[in-house]
Amino acid sequence: MTTAPHGGPDALGVPRWDFSTNANAVGPCPSALKAVQLADARHYPDPAYTALRESLAAFHAVDTARIVLAGSASEFIGRFTAWVAREGGQRVWLPALAYGDYAYAAQAWKFERVHDPARAHLAWLCEPSSPLGEAEPFARRVVASGAQVVLDRAYEPLRLNGRCSLEPVALQQVWQLWTPNKAMGLTGVRGAYAIAPERALAEARALDQLAPSWPLGAHAVALLDAWVSPSAQDWLAQSLERLRGWRTGQRELLAGLDWTVLPGDAHYFCAAPPRPLDAPALRAAGIKLRDTTSFGLPGHWRLGVLPPEAQSALAAALRRAEVFE
Repeated sequence: MTTAPHGGPDALGVPRWDFSTNANAVGPCPSALKAVQLADARHYPDPAYTALRESLAAFHAVDTARIVLAGSASEFIGRFTAWVAREGGQRVWLPALAYGDYAYAAQAWKFERVHDPARAHLAWLCEPSSPLGEAEPFARRVVASGAQVVLDRAYEPLRLNGRCSLEPVALQQVWQLWTPNKAMGLTGVRGAYAIAPERALAEARALDQLAPSWPLGAHAVALLDAWVSPSAQDWLAQSLERLRGWRTGQRELLAGLDWTVLPGDAHYFCAAPPRPLDAPALRAAGIKLRDTTSFGLPGHWRLGVLPPEAQSALAAALRRAEVFE
């Protein structure tokens, strides 16, 4: 079976030092983990997710009808693309460097990729972007294009500096996709939601109708409920301070090993080694990085920020000549 490239566990299991994913390395969030562990898996969730929709809407101060639940960000990407195609969409605009699932979904529905957002029926934004963790320079132009625009905000809760390039008024004109499992350090629990634009309630209902029954299981409901709680938000704010310190150390470590380290606002960053890496040798040493070729950035690796112990293990492995080709 051929699958899209992803970070995280692979055929060898869970890496001892996993720099390849963008989960919050301070996590898991204690209150969110407890909520997931106590989730009642004996019963179906409410198929309408009434209470969950209300809590998410209250957290974002939006109308409940604007909340669209999804099995995961990738599930929403596929469903949203299918909906735009059903409505007659044929052209897509994507950032130059982007998460591969946007393109895979567009290819599945035979969308033509265009370079001018004004010609697109569907457009994807992500801030902080992946893999670079930066603002999208074309964001305002894309929002003004007239396309159905989705802003992927997977990493917004883990932003370490900077701010979203879209002002509050512009944010109300786009679909906002949220995947809190990364911020909570619980990526194994799949669950996401989108906030529809202010005047897109009919479109939100249409997307709900395209979803399977019970897109979220009991554990995902528990995670999303916990995500909006004051205790989880307080923990998240404290975790960002630790991540900032870890990021500084990790950047300095790689720069000291002659890597070219790229800037970014997130809890991850991209860097290019002084010579090609032998990724299998690194993986055998229990270390996994994310090759960014599938994002459109060959010769670089994306590294999530990990604690000093993990950084020391990475430095030791990189100093051994066998990890280089």
